[in-house]
Amino acid sequence: MNTSALQAIALSVRSLTIDAIQKANSGHPGMPMGAAELGAYLYGVELKYYPKDPKWLNRDRFILSAGHGSMFLYSLLHMAGFDLSLDDIKAFRQVGSKCPGHPEYGRTPGVETTTGPLGQGIATAVGMAIAERKMSAHFNKPGQEIFDHFVFVLAGDGCMMEGVASEACSLAGHLGLGNLIVYYDSNHISIDGPTDITFSEDVAKRFEAYGWQVLRGSMYSFEDIASLTARAKAEKDRPSLIVLDSVIGKGAPTKQGTSSAHGSPLGEEEALKAKEALGIPIDKPFWIAPEAYSYFEEHRRELEKDYAAWQLRFETWKKANPSLAQELAIWLSGKEMNKLDLPSFVVGEKVATRNASGKCLAAISEAWPNFIGGSADLTSPNVSQLPQNADGTPLVFSKSNPNGRYIYFGVREHAMAAIANGIALYGGLRPFIATFLVFSDYLRPALRLSALMGLPVIYVLTHDSIYVGEDGPTHQPIEALAALRAIPNLRVLRPADAEETAVAWRVAMERLDGPTVLVLSRQNLPVLEKYESDWPSKIDLGAYVVKDSDRAPEVTLVGSGSEVSLAISAAEIVKSKRQETAIRIVSVPDRRAFYAACPLVREAILSPGSLVFVAEAGVAQGWERIAPADQILSIERFGESGPGDKVAEHLGFTAQVLAQMILTKLE
Repeated sequence: MNTSALQAIALSVRSLTIDAIQKANSGHPGMPMGAAELGAYLYGVELKYYPKDPKWLNRDRFILSAGHGSMFLYSLLHMAGFDLSLDDIKAFRQVGSKCPGHPEYGRTPGVETTTGPLGQGIATAVGMAIAERKMSAHFNKPGQEIFDHFVFVLAGDGCMMEGVASEACSLAGHLGLGNLIVYYDSNHISIDGPTDITFSEDVAKRFEAYGWQVLRGSMYSFEDIASLTARAKAEKDRPSLIVLDSVIGKGAPTKQGTSSAHGSPLGEEEALKAKEALGIPIDKPFWIAPEAYSYFEEHRRELEKDYAAWQLRFETWKKANPSLAQELAIWLSGKEMNKLDLPSFVVGEKVATRNASGKCLAAISEAWPNFIGGSADLTSPNVSQLPQNADGTPLVFSKSNPNGRYIYFGVREHAMAAIANGIALYGGLRPFIATFLVFSDYLRPALRLSALMGLPVIYVLTHDSIYVGEDGPTHQPIEALAALRAIPNLRVLRPADAEETAVAWRVAMERLDGPTVLVLSRQNLPVLEKYESDWPSKIDLGAYVVKDSDRAPEVTLVGSGSEVSLAISAAEIVKSKRQETAIRIVSVPDRRAFYAACPLVREAILSPGSLVFVAEAGVAQGWERIAPADQILSIERFGESGPGDKVAEHLGFTAQVLAQMILTKLE
């Protein structure tokens, strides 16, 4: 180990950090300056990567969970030879830069996931570790291991305080993810000051209780870091936490070790003094030690040899295992491997859409053998269980069965969603997760990152309305649909019946550029007779005509999910009292797509000149675009505990009430 070169790399990280943040007049110098030695060791010695192929299958994954310290990562990626120039670093935190304020997946080569919201990185890394275990178990053969890498994480005190990290690390210990190594940058400082004002627990003991191997050393000893990393890699049955005592902002004469080094530029005077103290030339902004560049130039030749050796191993594996090789290619494409044969349903049959979804899962798991996921302790209510593997092996992913594909997440909604992101980011696997719609609030930050990164995670959210009934207002998601529909790049599908549910699943599985939410009912809904025979093809438009009149409609009734059936019932009541009324029923399984459709398409569906009414068992927010407030039947208060139909009656959310609204307008 060339410690002199590693010191030069660490010094260069500090140099670039000081100047990039000072130039941007914005950023977080504390962590990069305090943890530079770890970065030098990881990228200069430990990590398995190849800058010319940042998506190499068997690369080690490095996750900067403390994403505010982004200059730590950008500095190292530049020196290591990734497609990140010094000019890119000089544009740190500027619009369109490859170096945004926090690392963003898809923007910067070598960045494995978007981080910034603390704790998300660790939890996402757990998903990557699960994915590696699954891919290794499925594709590796004795003497022909094509997946044998590690997932490394750098986390700070803030990550250790976040609940999502605790949830995920608890599960990682339970699953025995020995391929996961977390470095804890323990500098005892947060934005508000020393961590002892809020944080006094023994983190090491907590992780030992989770079932982790816990090791401890100094951030500023390459020998410590190397020996502890070797011990962590040797531990196959437990994830490892390496606690590295450090000093935030190390090298800043008056600010190191204080909260003032955390989240703002050092300032010109402090930056100058830091450079003088560290031995960085003060007349060379964005200086990088020549020894750092020359070391990485040589190191890349070694990395290239390792990469070439793996490629040879991979080709040998492909020749020896042609069927597996073909399967891997299909898995990596995201496409179905076998023909998808979704279940059919009989018109008039009453089926809860959660149960229809459950029937779809068997077909999906057959078409996509790489389909993997689970529920946050709601497997039965979500109807989310998968059938056995095709070869008869146990289904459940566990420490003893890493080739399983159903994950019991426990009551860990937030971690579950972040873990699903990690599985999706890893590649080759199609993740889904399930819980109640009302608990989308618990996982929303990770779901938001799914959308931001464009990850094809599928969210199965059941028990979608006041019809949950006896569980009461805590479990009745009045506002959840509006909140989910507000997230960009998130497709929210609320099917009206079992047939729509099957089509929604197909749409979700075929989408590869972002997440999809399936919002499903607990209560039974009738399978509807559809007016348009080609209605499945119109799902991409967001809406279609379910029932129509034989002439231009006077009234167009719009609903999603269970409210389409309610609209049909209301129409029957209106017709019984005013037979001549021409009524059209429209299902809107995807409101965003409907609003985004061509105006002429929307007009054709809604019928110009007709009175448009909307029914949805939640807040009206967003429906005002197509109907006035007094033509929207919604729920603007929290629910009640009681049988679902009685709760609806109590809240005035019935077909009779909707029918009367229509009749009043027609008079």
